[in-house]
Amino acid sequence: MSHLLWKTLVLSPVVLGVTVLVCARAMATEVASSSEDTKAKITQTEAPIASAASIFIQTEQPKVNRQLVAQKTDDNKVLEEVNSYSSEGNNQNSLSQVTSVSQFSDVQPTDWAFQALQSLVERYGCIAGYPNSTFRGNRALTRYEFAAGLNACLDRVNELIATATSGLVTKQDLSTLQRLQEEFSGELATLRGRVDSLETRTAELEAHQFSTTTKLVGEAIFAVTNNFGNNSNSNTVFQDRVRLDLQTSFTGKDTLHTRLAAGNGLPLNLRNGTFEGTQTFNLSPTTNNGVAIDWLAYYFPLGKSQIYIAASGGIQSDYVPTVNPYFQDFDGGNGALSTFASESPIYRIGGGSGAGVNLVFGKGSGGFQPSLTLGYLGSQANNPGLNTGLFNGNYAALGQLNLNVGNHFSLAATYVNAYNASGTLLFDGGSANTTAVVGTAQANFLGGTNPYISNSYGLEAAFKPSDKISISGFAVYSDITGLGNRANNGSEVWSYGAGIALPDLGKKGNVLGIFAGVEPYVGGSAGDKPYHFEGFYKYRVTDNISITPGVIWLTNPGQVAGNNDDAIIGTLRTTFTF
Repeated sequence: MSHLLWKTLVLSPVVLGVTVLVCARAMATEVASSSEDTKAKITQTEAPIASAASIFIQTEQPKVNRQLVAQKTDDNKVLEEVNSYSSEGNNQNSLSQVTSVSQFSDVQPTDWAFQALQSLVERYGCIAGYPNSTFRGNRALTRYEFAAGLNACLDRVNELIATATSGLVTKQDLSTLQRLQEEFSGELATLRGRVDSLETRTAELEAHQFSTTTKLVGEAIFAVTNNFGNNSNSNTVFQDRVRLDLQTSFTGKDTLHTRLAAGNGLPLNLRNGTFEGTQTFNLSPTTNNGVAIDWLAYYFPLGKSQIYIAASGGIQSDYVPTVNPYFQDFDGGNGALSTFASESPIYRIGGGSGAGVNLVFGKGSGGFQPSLTLGYLGSQANNPGLNTGLFNGNYAALGQLNLNVGNHFSLAATYVNAYNASGTLLFDGGSANTTAVVGTAQANFLGGTNPYISNSYGLEAAFKPSDKISISGFAVYSDITGLGNRANNGSEVWSYGAGIALPDLGKKGNVLGIFAGVEPYVGGSAGDKPYHFEGFYKYRVTDNISITPGVIWLTNPGQVAGNNDDAIIGTLRTTFTF
């Protein structure tokens, strides 16, 4: 018998024993392993999401908002991991060495893999268990542990061969191995072919893959809408908006968002030039389906905190908790219809380029977890001209104190200090001051032809007594100080609203939302308050398609004195995510 054949015969029963034992542990822990794998995948693929660090009342986020990181495996790192597991077993003290399977405290003779383990421990001495004399047979086996165990057995076989120990392989072992090879020859040939095919396909995918660090996430919105009230200058329209977000991670914990967007949606025409009928899918960098980069931002963790840097298209709700679950969905295609109901108008003040940070403090007694959010955005940061730029142009500086009590209650207090040049709008939402995104025209044009400073104060709260109901609301007060023409000193803007959401109504993933409030208006004006009532029902057709019919009822839009006809907006929105 040749030296190569002798090694092969010696090695075969050991490899077979390890394989049988590994299969036994994998089958015994199938359910637990599946659960742990799922958790591991979620941990690896979650992207840093704005405000996730301090919001406790969570809503079901679309899968497209998650980050998939496909990192290449470092071969040296794998070898180091295998060696570390091997070294751990080799360096155990004498008390942890196991020479009999009966020394394992968690192994019983009734265990169905008992004999396989007994052979590996007592005949070959290549399984030592853990330092506390346990085998942990019901725990999922990692690839590193398997490699370390196999490596230990191979080392033991080489040692036995080198010492020419007699009786290494019995005739019964060889007979059993031969019968197994003959009985499963067909299956082994099929498996070998499938593995070869899989390796070929994997190599082809790796050679033509889009990127090892970037995932493409998309959303497309189709919306049919019209104003059926007497206050209408509009026709029925069919509008769209598309967003393609390139989500890139360099460390597995950070995310670079490069988002392309196109759309043709225009807000419906209401009398008196009000912005109250604006809907979320109307927010697009273009109105002719031209493609533009509308958001370029980077998230990365710093300890327990999260840092946000926006190079373009940043808005306050990118990094600050809006405390309005189910109405705010952070994409505009799955929450409330209107920009007013989706989040407090205080988050619509300012935008553009800048940075923000969520400072998360440790949990206190009673489930309290406070956090602090700070941010600064400038809407003219890219303009090097006079009275523009990052610090000399329009800006909005935000500070918010967040408090969460368990998983049922969230409270936030917000302050925003903003500067606006002459002729620019208060609630511009970072849209380069060409149009407002919420509120009446009077509330947005208080500065007139002069620059002005606004100090805004907001209070937001959300209460979730159960998984089937969520209640949230906000209130905003803005004090306007004019620069140059002091006539605007002391002007005030008010807004408030509250809503109730019923998640999973009729089907998991569905949401029924009802919201009511007053859009931003000028306090002390002779006109009646512009009330806003909204109802919508998001029906989840599949994991990637939802249909949302809804109605928006606006009373006295434009805040004019005397009687003003109501506006009743009907919308049917369909959202595709991929």
